Amino acid sequence: MFNGTSSAITATSLLKTSTGSVSQGTETMKVENVSKPATSKDNTRDSSEDLLDLKGKVESRLLSMWNNVKFGWTVKIKTNFSKESPVWLLGRCYHRKLSPTGSLESSTEIGTEATAHEQVEQIYGEGIEGFKSDFISKIWMTYRREFPTMSGSSFTTDCGWGCMLRSGQMMLAQALVCHFLGRSWRWSEKPIQNGREFQEDCLHRMIIKWFGDKSSVNSPLSIHQMVSLGEALGKRPGDWYGPASVAHCLKSVMVEASKENYEFDKLEVYVAQDSTIYIQDVYTHCRLPNGCWKSLILLVPVKLGTERLNPIYGPCLTSLLTLDFCIGIIGGRPKHSLYFVGYQDDRLIHLDPHYCQEMVDVWQPNFSLQTFHCRSPRKMPISKMDPSCCIGFYLQTHHDFETFVNVINTFLTPQGISSSNEYPMFTLHSGSRSTVMNPPNIRYSIYESEHNWAAPNLQDSDTDMESEEFVLL
Repeated sequence: MFNGTSSAITATSLLKTSTGSVSQGTETMKVENVSKPATSKDNTRDSSEDLLDLKGKVESRLLSMWNNVKFGWTVKIKTNFSKESPVWLLGRCYHRKLSPTGSLESSTEIGTEATAHEQVEQIYGEGIEGFKSDFISKIWMTYRREFPTMSGSSFTTDCGWGCMLRSGQMMLAQALVCHFLGRSWRWSEKPIQNGREFQEDCLHRMIIKWFGDKSSVNSPLSIHQMVSLGEALGKRPGDWYGPASVAHCLKSVMVEASKENYEFDKLEVYVAQDSTIYIQDVYTHCRLPNGCWKSLILLVPVKLGTERLNPIYGPCLTSLLTLDFCIGIIGGRPKHSLYFVGYQDDRLIHLDPHYCQEMVDVWQPNFSLQTFHCRSPRKMPISKMDPSCCIGFYLQTHHDFETFVNVINTFLTPQGISSSNEYPMFTLHSGSRSTVMNPPNIRYSIYESEHNWAAPNLQDSDTDMESEEFVLL
């Protein structure tokens, strides 16, 4: 719809227009000030600062509008869903045939403008209306503008560089929803009717507050905190992140958050190294001295190809999204981060963070929840997916983890591969990483038939972060 050259010209003209308007406003205000008795130089300075602030806000808003045009959020988009194929959403299956007769025709198209405020329709069993309710209940993290300046920078927005961080926040938020509210929880805009709904609303708001766009102990999972802790990974404010870097960043913010928030005492984040889950290490981190078990957020960064996704892994990825303990995949297509939550046929359903919205003050009572929930499910052919991604799982109990260990291998190896040569997406090892002298070879893509991936050195724990292919806009 827009080419690169015309886009740049349009954006430039918009900013020039906004600058001209502000300048014209400046002259008007100066005339007004002349007619009033000047009391001190401070008044003039304050007026100038107000004008600069106004100019900055106008430019920020125009830039946000332009980015939304750039990423397709200003047009009304409807996503077509097949009438015959089931729709999977993080372990739940929905089908158009289970919808009532009156809604069959409308159920083939889902989605409205991103900022629409239509009421959630009645849920009919596990039909397509159930899918709508489930999708809308997912917490949506997007670009924000006009938030407090990040420490050590002048950034008041993450527009243009924070999309992978936002995707990571969405996956972590889904894990927290499963932990505190349960996978079957659904968000409703209807007035609260009873004590249970009131309690669920409080928990829902508490989770969103943790991600508030501000450096605060009350928002330990904010993008401000992620960027601050990202410095340990060699990242600075405004730098691009890959899915593996974000996985390590999520672990860091959860570790820091648990120091100040008792709610996280029974949660553990484990990031798989070298595409391998070391089972003994999980036991070490999750088993408490009193025999209790911490709920586990398991993050597995993988690379499933070179320049593009190796097609043999497509069915493996979609099969993982049918598992009830899967909390999604952060990745996207090249230069465009997305959070994948489901699929239909050969297309992945995702939440897109590339929509710039104004910061919401989540510390105000009864703050609006509208901008944290998306009504526009979108689909992308799995063949366009970037090979670098991070798969997430939430395992609440010890039994859940044992079940995961027992069944996951059947989902990891592509079908049709010779039995003598297996190339799983990732592997499980019964021991501890610190005691394994020769880590298992990382699986490699068939596109790399001449040069297999080298097994990383034990002392090079960040090898997976250095191989990321994402260049985010």
